[in-house]
Amino acid sequence: MTDLDTRPDQRPPRQSVLGRAVALVRNTWRSLTSMRTALVLLFLLAFAAIPGALVPQRSLNAGKVDQYIADRPTLGPLMDKLELFDVFSSFWFTAIYALLFVSLIGCIVPRCIEHAKALRTKPVPTPRNLARLPHHKKYSVDESPEQAAEKVKAQLRGWRVATRGSGDEITLSAEKGYVREFGNLVFHLSLVGLLAMIALGKLLGYEGNVVVIANDGPGFCSTSPAVYDGFRAGQLVDGTDMEPLCVRVEDFKADYLENGQAEQFTSNIQYQAGDDLTNNNWQDDVLQVNHPLRVAGDRVYLQGHGYAPTFTVTFPNGETRTETIQWQPTDATTFLSSGVLRIDPPGGLYPDPTERRKNQIAIEGLFAPTAFFHGNLLSSSYPGMTDPAVAIDIYKGDTGLDTGYPQSLFSLNQEMVNQGRLVKQDRVNLKPGESSTLSDGTNVRFDGAEEFVNLQVSHDPAQTWVLVFALTMMGGLLVSLVIKRRRVWVRLTTDSDTRRTVVELGGLARTDQAGWGEEFDRLCAKLIGDVKTVDQNNQEN
Repeated sequence: MTDLDTRPDQRPPRQSVLGRAVALVRNTWRSLTSMRTALVLLFLLAFAAIPGALVPQRSLNAGKVDQYIADRPTLGPLMDKLELFDVFSSFWFTAIYALLFVSLIGCIVPRCIEHAKALRTKPVPTPRNLARLPHHKKYSVDESPEQAAEKVKAQLRGWRVATRGSGDEITLSAEKGYVREFGNLVFHLSLVGLLAMIALGKLLGYEGNVVVIANDGPGFCSTSPAVYDGFRAGQLVDGTDMEPLCVRVEDFKADYLENGQAEQFTSNIQYQAGDDLTNNNWQDDVLQVNHPLRVAGDRVYLQGHGYAPTFTVTFPNGETRTETIQWQPTDATTFLSSGVLRIDPPGGLYPDPTERRKNQIAIEGLFAPTAFFHGNLLSSSYPGMTDPAVAIDIYKGDTGLDTGYPQSLFSLNQEMVNQGRLVKQDRVNLKPGESSTLSDGTNVRFDGAEEFVNLQVSHDPAQTWVLVFALTMMGGLLVSLVIKRRRVWVRLTTDSDTRRTVVELGGLARTDQAGWGEEFDRLCAKLIGDVKTVDQNNQEN
């Protein structure tokens, strides 16, 4: 190192802190908005969605998530901290989603500007040496350069053509296939629009699941989240501005194969929406799997079904209580179901609230649509309701109805049984019409069962736009794959010896494509006539 190299006045000036910060932001922006980064982020988004398919999600089944964590006391809490049970609302998935938006927009906007400029720009001038191009032809014709140029321009209809020169030398530049880049841009813009509409639908949409008893049951009206058994709302939905919709289920029919496999589910329903709510008019419709009701911006799906046993309890004073409530299928093949029914005694029988609470009735057990007994053990042999029966335990005591604490719809609180607050009175198998009488004269009769359906109401204000962007995305992709970029140059000069016009053509494909040579030959024949005749003229000359 020389003294000159170490002299302070010879060193490059140090960049200021502000300049370095600006350079960092500029370089980061360039890296983020590159197509390579967009592809990496798209891959990461797909990769990040994998845990959402493999691990139970809290938004779909909170109970299953709790059980998953309980079964894995070490790994489960760690996975919960990493938000693997809430993948699609996690901070890291949202970050990838947002960065992908920024990257795609940063890539596409400059390309749109460049494409708009290219559409206003004339095709590039004719190269000096056309013979160096991949495809090249040279002919001579009798017309003058002006006449030959007009003939060529007439045959290049649909191409972007620019004419340069005059007199003894005229050149034409022609380009075709600009729609390819347009289709590519439409594809990427539609992809951004599709992602934006999906995100908007998640923010403004909601989903509610409700169990409805068939055969003219009470139905439901979607005016509040409280009417649903399960409700998932978007981040911007508070449940105060829901689309009003009323549905009641007239019947349900399940078609089964001989082996018990379900073939089709059909439910006839009636619904009210819009002006029908004011006029009290009910409209008829049929729900099937993957054939929802679409009305008032909502979709009503038929998701599942099951059975709701009906019990009538006759108390010692002769008053009766009849309840029908859904029980949970524990076997998806035979629809053996389990559940519990809690019934309050009439107020006049036990005026004292404490005494009344001690005489509540709870019925817990199994329901079989087609009963099959192994001794006294009940099972089901077929999912259709051909020979229903129940195996129940009848309890008397405090069922917890008045405590205000949440309880399971399908099982009793065993702690209350262990404490003696609920005492088992009888265990019995019953068929429709059969009953059991307790020691105090209370009679419990099994009346049969109704079918229930599980309906899902989905509200997504962006669903129409999702369909539009999906269609335009596929259309843009198809255009970008089918359309090919082509460039053709034509030079027309006068041969000083023969005074004939020499037509020299060169072709270049902007994208590699087999068969462009044959296409170029056909184009030459179209531009200046029969290729064989021209070749013969060339040989004669």
